[in-house]
Amino acid sequence: MHAKIISAHFHADHRLLWAEEALEGKMKRLLCLTAAASSVATVLALGALGWAGLPTTVKLENARVRVREVISPPGGVRERGVRGSDQVIVFLDDCRYERTDPQTGQKTIRERKSGDVIWHSKGEDAPQLVNAGTKPYRTLVIELK
Repeated sequence: MHAKIISAHFHADHRLLWAEEALEGKMKRLLCLTAAASSVATVLALGALGWAGLPTTVKLENARVRVREVISPPGGVRERGVRGSDQVIVFLDDCRYERTDPQTGQKTIRERKSGDVIWHSKGEDAPQLVNAGTKPYRTLVIELK
């Protein structure tokens, strides 16, 4: 009888250990899945913004608009992406940048003056831009929600 009790405890302990290991495995998978989903969401959000690698300061945000100041240092790259909203871009400084067309790969130089304003529509394939000037330039990116 004593052997049966020991055996029963052994099997109960073994089942409990197995259940804990299974739960631990599920928790690890859930944690990895959550981390991966968060990373993907971050990459997509930054890609949609297009200005991910450049110094950016949110100046105003509410339910209808987000206004960000973006600083592009000499050689600074604004990566290609899809615009997540309609945007008005105001150039605060004179600038010169290289634009790589997202469809053809053709590179062109663009120059803007302080006070120039341009419009971009939601869903546009935004090109890669590289500051081709010798000093940083600032823009206000006004995203309509």
